[in-house]
Amino acid sequence: MTAYPSTSTNDTAAEAVPTGDRNTDTEAAPATDIETTVPNPARSHLGEVDPDREPERPRRARAWLMVAPAMFLLAWGGNHFTPLVHMYEEDGGYAIWQANLLLGMYVGGLIPGLLVASALSDRHGRKPVLIAGSLAAIAGSLGLGLGFDLFWLLCLGRVFAGIGVGVAMSVGTSWIKELSAPPFDHQAGITAGARRPSLTLTLGFAMGAAVTGCLAQWGPVPEVVPYAVHGVLNLAALVLVIFAPESMPRDQRAAGHWWHGLRVPLVAHRTFLRLIVPAAPWVFGAAGVAYAVMPAIVQGELGEWTTMYATVLTVVTLGAGALVQNIVPWINRLTGGRALVVGLGLMTVGMGLGAVAALLTDPILAFIVAIVLGVAYGICVVSGLILVQAIASPQELAGITGVYYSLAYSGFLLPTVLAALLPVLSYTVSLAAVAVICLTCLTAVALSTKHP
Repeated sequence: MTAYPSTSTNDTAAEAVPTGDRNTDTEAAPATDIETTVPNPARSHLGEVDPDREPERPRRARAWLMVAPAMFLLAWGGNHFTPLVHMYEEDGGYAIWQANLLLGMYVGGLIPGLLVASALSDRHGRKPVLIAGSLAAIAGSLGLGLGFDLFWLLCLGRVFAGIGVGVAMSVGTSWIKELSAPPFDHQAGITAGARRPSLTLTLGFAMGAAVTGCLAQWGPVPEVVPYAVHGVLNLAALVLVIFAPESMPRDQRAAGHWWHGLRVPLVAHRTFLRLIVPAAPWVFGAAGVAYAVMPAIVQGELGEWTTMYATVLTVVTLGAGALVQNIVPWINRLTGGRALVVGLGLMTVGMGLGAVAALLTDPILAFIVAIVLGVAYGICVVSGLILVQAIASPQELAGITGVYYSLAYSGFLLPTVLAALLPVLSYTVSLAAVAVICLTCLTAVALSTKHP
């Protein structure tokens, strides 16, 4: 994890994002304007840099790294089930739709976790809510480890895992963003608050799948051990969280009942409606197709290596997404703030190639599809988060981040929908239809970016 944090300030002036003014246009201004017109919400919330201030101690600048392991492991818990789908079909006797339902089941915990957790953290602080999310994730792994023959317990375990991921995405993202700005970090660039949590989540999703897949392929008791490993590591990460600094001062927390925080007026902002809403569901729609659908279409060619192949595709997808995330600011500069359009363009190409891979049942082509969709995922998740953070005030940040990730994760139900349609639509036909829908969304976002 420590190899990836961004501390460069060179991208702060050139990052092409909308301004924080609610009445501004959605099209990004030239790089020279952005330096003066784009506020950093965390900076305005936590204080600007004092020129007379003594140099910041490195310990405080690295405060976000105390939160990152817990966030990493919450993402791990959300994705360590993915490589095991084939195992539950073959060894557990579950139908294809049941296995895919389990894969998407944690969305049922994730969306409430995103929205409710963000409202609670605005009132009680980031730390207690992230601790509660970690405990939910541990409970989820316990249910999954004990429920191999109990479908209802597996469902419950996935829901609890989803709650943990939801907390990580809304509260963890907001916490790391705030710890990536003054007074905690004076060196981080303006986009570090988007890239650091996004990269942490992506690496967690990838490592969870990689470790679980290897344990399932070569380790003992594959239906139990992967979940036990996750639970123990999560307990260790909780210790760091307990000592991490709280970034939401008491005098700046929201007042009133927490459910008032479920109202997020910022969802009516035209940037959100015209750019985020059409694009967000494809973020995890791409990931789901890459590492859930692609292994399914070629499993007849793989035999007993299906689990390992699914693991490799998961790691490749998320690894490609992680590698590309740090160059999203560069893509924005190169394209005049249109990284989201670039990501959706690659998304469309990847879905089209997925339809061809399904027609040919070619594992190599499916591998290439995973790379393309992984790159598209990485670009879209960061560029979307940058847009969201640019239009949000500190008080709105957790709420709108929760809504953004809720929309993004709705796409993770796509593999379940495609599997349910198999009796009437082959993967070739359904993926071709998905590519057409993705192209429509790409066109809408491109037009909105060009003509705000």
